[in-house]
Amino acid sequence: MCGRYASSRRPDDLVTYFEVEQPPEQVLEPSWNVAPTDPVYAVVQRPSGRQLRVLRWGLVPSWSSDAKGAARMINARMESVKDKPAFRKAYATRRCLVPADGYYEWKPEGAAKQPYFLADRDGAPLAMAGLYEHWKSSDGDWLSTCTVITTTAPDELGEIHDRTPLLVPRDQWARWLDPEVPDPGDGLLVPGTPGVLDAWPVGKDVGNVRNNGPHLVAPVP
Repeated sequence: MCGRYASSRRPDDLVTYFEVEQPPEQVLEPSWNVAPTDPVYAVVQRPSGRQLRVLRWGLVPSWSSDAKGAARMINARMESVKDKPAFRKAYATRRCLVPADGYYEWKPEGAAKQPYFLADRDGAPLAMAGLYEHWKSSDGDWLSTCTVITTTAPDELGEIHDRTPLLVPRDQWARWLDPEVPDPGDGLLVPGTPGVLDAWPVGKDVGNVRNNGPHLVAPVP
């Protein structure tokens, strides 16, 4: 799964990299410890163009009676995303890309767990496949949320964790984001590709959501 990630790039850089036509109305502070229910950037496609929006991480289905379960829906499994009621509608019409510098996983080592940071080998932002939804509270307030789709990790990463975010190749961004394409999964909903990510151990400070800063992604012996 992906339960923590880093997102420190400026919105202007994300706008350029993801070929966004409409920049976000809200600017987020850089974060090296993005946690469930935090506000995050997401790339979406609307009739007016490709947008960089701010959503809350942890999907709340439009039919949900409340938003309390959002922290449990930060991930959607690739194998069931088309059919599971919480994600089915969003998969059909509201897919997004969630940019990240990289993400964290914890590997059991004896009685403890060692955190690792996983990032693109070339240093490019990760384009994590996601879904987004709009939910209206009983008070009439709207909440826009998202989730990250996960897939099986390639063998080289499997010893750290058996799941990894589903990454969308650049040449498939338009098809994945297009709300007129009801099922772009053919060739995209696949196991993780070997040779894309590097992984290195990092300090255990990342385990506390109150800790932040670039030191969290620095390798440790």
